[in-house]
Amino acid sequence: MATSIHETVLIGISDGVIDKKKNTPYCTNKIGDKPDLLPVITLQYPSCTLCQRGLSHVVQVYCPLAASPYHRTINVFACTNPQCYGKSESWIVLRSQCLDDDIKSRQNNKTTACTESAMSRTDWCDEADDWGMEDEEQVAESGRQMPNDSTDISSRLQELCIDGDHQSVLQPTDVPVFQAFYISVMEETDLDGFHDTDHENELLREYEEREGVIVREIQSCESGEAQEKYEKATAKHGDEVFSSFLKKISLCPEQVLRYSWAGSPLFITEPPSSVSRTVPCCAHCSSPRVFEFQLMPALVSLLSSADTNSDISLEFGTVLVYTCRNSCWKSGSTAPVEEFLDVQPDPDQKLFK
Repeated sequence: MATSIHETVLIGISDGVIDKKKNTPYCTNKIGDKPDLLPVITLQYPSCTLCQRGLSHVVQVYCPLAASPYHRTINVFACTNPQCYGKSESWIVLRSQCLDDDIKSRQNNKTTACTESAMSRTDWCDEADDWGMEDEEQVAESGRQMPNDSTDISSRLQELCIDGDHQSVLQPTDVPVFQAFYISVMEETDLDGFHDTDHENELLREYEEREGVIVREIQSCESGEAQEKYEKATAKHGDEVFSSFLKKISLCPEQVLRYSWAGSPLFITEPPSSVSRTVPCCAHCSSPRVFEFQLMPALVSLLSSADTNSDISLEFGTVLVYTCRNSCWKSGSTAPVEEFLDVQPDPDQKLFK
């Protein structure tokens, strides 16, 4: 998948534990907990296709596309059975949408101010209030209609949201629940100087010593000779893709999510020769799917049980999420749409813990 010169990458970072007593609204970006459904959505809790256990909620991303009239949420679930680790079949990604009219018709039921989740949404960069970033040309290509109201949906949500009380989530009582964290967001281009680099340098030093690859040389030298020398350097385990992955995230190793609608995924292991052929088209409208976001290795250490008497975890390298380019949605639908994801195992998971 070619990288666009206009591609915007947004970085998600864990931003504090969510109080267990707090009911978060659907516009909250978060790790773990139970999903907060859009007002019209009813979810039959998904189960693992490999072991039939109930899947645990991993992340929720509120991501309305800038040129779309729909509220839009994506929820990712995974199986905590160790025998299912690293297998895409033990994960599922669900996309839900609804219009403002659907919300207004339910305003008399139960409402709450979205200021409760401000820390998870308003830390975005000024130019990117939504995860979805697309220009008018991309909208024209996708065939979707521009909304008449020019007001950004996420701005309207600052004043009113439907309370996420989980009442429409039919969750089995034996499904493990991960501890809940807020996710705050910034542009990748704003990361320079964002944090103390001591942790980054320590990770790089350990990796260079263990794997025999010089990562810093490419970061500190701009000459073509240094670039060529780096490209010829081979890690002991022969995984140049992983070396490139590590270099790319070195400005912010703690990132838990990378978002770039219709952008380019960051692979942690060698991808298939033709990614476009590997990712199936949308089962509902036959439109091609595009890359939307990926879960990062730093998320693994945060995925612990919300129950102190339980011990659960997940292991993965990165999880690549692809969604319908048209973000198609049938009017009146109350069931989420399943999208496509690909789980890549981490060739050296201990580096990120």
